[in-house]
Amino acid sequence: MKRIITALVLLPIVLWVVLAGPSWTLLALMAAVGLIAFYEFDTIAGAQGVAKSGWIGLAAGLIFLFTPEPAWVTLMVLALAFMAIELRQTDLSKALTGAATALLGIVYIFGAWRCALALKEINPHWLMIALLVSWAGDTAALYVGRTLGRHKLAPRVSPSKTWEGTIGSVIGGVAAAGIYAHYLVPSEPLWKVLAVAAAGNIAGQLGDLCESAFKRGAGMKDSGTTLPGHGGWLDRIDSSLFSIPVVYALLRVLI
Repeated sequence: MKRIITALVLLPIVLWVVLAGPSWTLLALMAAVGLIAFYEFDTIAGAQGVAKSGWIGLAAGLIFLFTPEPAWVTLMVLALAFMAIELRQTDLSKALTGAATALLGIVYIFGAWRCALALKEINPHWLMIALLVSWAGDTAALYVGRTLGRHKLAPRVSPSKTWEGTIGSVIGGVAAAGIYAHYLVPSEPLWKVLAVAAAGNIAGQLGDLCESAFKRGAGMKDSGTTLPGHGGWLDRIDSSLFSIPVVYALLRVLI
């Protein structure tokens, strides 16, 4: 019940911000959620013995989110900065992993948000589709997995996930995207919507597994406790952090 209530509270906010709100509201929402998610990512890394980047990583994430194009220049400068910052370590065996992990977290979270901004520029409805394929897919996977799930997908990483739930997720995500596009983006060819939705959903499921692997490696069940029924913010957005870049990349190829 907590999971459903949390989703019902968040859904109208996200819908308004993506489809109707001024551009600054999306930036503000992504900055806030990105900071919380990066903090949780940093905590997971720390639990694995990696040197945490702390406020430096949070500041670097915001810099990467707000920097103008070309973003790769900023990313390169941040990489060099993290390498230099890690010279402060008393235990130099942590310098390489600390710098690499901080940079990974920035690309993983704030890089996906940059793709979200670019998707909205193409069409806000495409950003909603990139989110929808994960949301609808997660719901379908939950119910199909519970009722029909027999064959484990990745028992070492996420024991509850099944191949049946995975297939249900793809079908649910693609169906939701097709229905959404039929009414709100009728100019887009159906084959294009379905193909992009399928790829986005599969990517989202991989994102969920990757975050689960990070947490399992750290001995953690959830990335945080701020979202009742969902765990942390990183738990809530892990699928979208993979689906959004994949949808954007495919649209860049197909446009």
